[in-house]
Amino acid sequence: MKYTQYNRLSGLLSFLILAFGAFSLQAQNLTIAQQDSAFVVDNYVKYEYQIPMRDGVKLFTVVYVPKDASANNKYPFLMQRTCYSVAPYGKDKYARQLFYSRNMMREKYIFVNQDVRGRWMSEGTWTNMTPHIADKKTKNEVDEASDTYDTIDWLLNNVQNNNGKVGQYGISYPGFYTIAGALCGHPALKAASPQAPVSDFFFDDFHHNGAFTIGYGLTFPVFGIQHPQPTTESWYDDKFPKVETADGFEWYKSISPLKNLGKSYEGNFFWKEHVDHPNYDDFWQKRSIVPHLKNLKNAPALMVVGGWYDAEDLYGPLTIYKNLEKNNPGIYNTIVMGPFGHGDWARERGHHMHSNIYFGDSVATYFQKNIEMKFFKHFLKDAGDGKSGLPEAYLFDTGKKEWKQFSEWPVKSSEKLSFYLRKDGKLGTELPVDKGFSEFISDPAKPVPYTEDPKQILGFTPRAYMSEDQRFAGRRTDVLTFETDVLTEDVTLGGEIMANLKISTSGTDADWFVKLVDVYPGDEKNSEYTPKNVILGGYQQMVRSEIMRSRFRKSFSKPEPLVANQVTDINFRLQDVLHTFKKGHRIMIQVQSTAFPLFDINPQKYVENIYKADEKDFQKATHRVYTNSKIQVEVLK
Repeated sequence: MKYTQYNRLSGLLSFLILAFGAFSLQAQNLTIAQQDSAFVVDNYVKYEYQIPMRDGVKLFTVVYVPKDASANNKYPFLMQRTCYSVAPYGKDKYARQLFYSRNMMREKYIFVNQDVRGRWMSEGTWTNMTPHIADKKTKNEVDEASDTYDTIDWLLNNVQNNNGKVGQYGISYPGFYTIAGALCGHPALKAASPQAPVSDFFFDDFHHNGAFTIGYGLTFPVFGIQHPQPTTESWYDDKFPKVETADGFEWYKSISPLKNLGKSYEGNFFWKEHVDHPNYDDFWQKRSIVPHLKNLKNAPALMVVGGWYDAEDLYGPLTIYKNLEKNNPGIYNTIVMGPFGHGDWARERGHHMHSNIYFGDSVATYFQKNIEMKFFKHFLKDAGDGKSGLPEAYLFDTGKKEWKQFSEWPVKSSEKLSFYLRKDGKLGTELPVDKGFSEFISDPAKPVPYTEDPKQILGFTPRAYMSEDQRFAGRRTDVLTFETDVLTEDVTLGGEIMANLKISTSGTDADWFVKLVDVYPGDEKNSEYTPKNVILGGYQQMVRSEIMRSRFRKSFSKPEPLVANQVTDINFRLQDVLHTFKKGHRIMIQVQSTAFPLFDINPQKYVENIYKADEKDFQKATHRVYTNSKIQVEVLK
């Protein structure tokens, strides 16, 4: 097997393991894996069902019932619905784990795992981000909420010795199925935990503010090929592009512009949907779950979970939590954000690292035992009266490296502060008196890399870049840097971040990639777990970043070109943070136009459809960022 094939398949396997963590095949050591596997066989009975939905389609469902369940010892259901397979298939083939937390598995629930429509052993047609139908009129109008409702109803009536309560959870895509399921209104659904949930493919996962996440370029076979019939075998393995090099940057560069990547995906319906819908039109809008998070009836208790360094779904948990909170007064709705990459709370590594940064020991276990297990136990086994002992927001300060509890999020009493991007490279809190700008030349032929780590570029999706050292970027002439003086006291940024840029460009379109960076002191000592090739002295740790495509500055559904050399407002939100910049550190903002191959390269000449742009459309452009540009933050005292 070629290196690149191995790297791609390895990355895919890792992603799928995370996505349906209940069936993780990567135990931390063989002894624990053997113990878990033996516990499942000794304590559970496995059943397999084809559960009929209201329109007649049958969904393959695996149910593990505790052996000690009885009329006097009833258990609640804990369900996961997934597009990533509920393997192993066969009544006599038991999963090694029934939940990614060993403690939850030993707490004992009736564990339910279901292949969603059109995936693996389930019947039906597969749809990405199934549109939610709020007002169903016929039995043939189905969505993830109705499938959840019908599944719950069937389980209650056909699986003996249940206590009449159901919980649902899932990471990533299964997180979407969880929040969609929470809309079903079934009175037995008492608790739901959407974790790293996808909410809207135009703003997380496959796009960020409309910019295509080309770092997902190797995922399309998984999501864009219909299975021919219910199957236990993957049907898309031969549909991946051929990658003949271990250098992911150069490979993605060789298949630019996007139309060249499309040549590998002829017949892939998901790729065609991207090409046919480059803007936020009705196609994408109706696939967003966000507009439906209001006036919930029979709402379950909700605990939204995410990771501050989730390169796939950071927008999802924050957006879902805030919309639930705003539009459903009185429901139980909480949020948990840890120092995790995508789904990393599902795997305990001992010494918790993200990229090169050490955040403490057993951080995932802390979440699993002290937060997650407490949530489900309270609502599915105990009083379920909302007095769970958990706060509204359980958040990890990624600068102090400790958990914090809040009664609201964002915190209303926070102090609003603006950092201005001065032309001398300083980051100041006062509007500069000397008007001017900083400028750079953006060359699509020489884009700024988003990472120095080549391993993640050819992985299934990017993972580590969100806390990486940014010195490699800041030393380029096409990256602007602005930093404060050395801090004389700790500064905690907690809440939302807005970029309000005043820009001009010699072209008619441009991207703006803004990064919030924590600059370490030059004498910062390495931790015991810092990789040997890394020096933390002067480290520029990325804390948050986001991209904005200029064409969408006024509307995501109706793009407009820029007027060359005209000063223009570009306003967009970076996702929330909770990060303490310590005394002796500096706060830095970096601004660049490309972050490749995380996002596709903007031609910098306005074209109607970037997916159809030709090589001749790409041109150099001079970008200017004016001194009245500012980054608005919230400071916690």
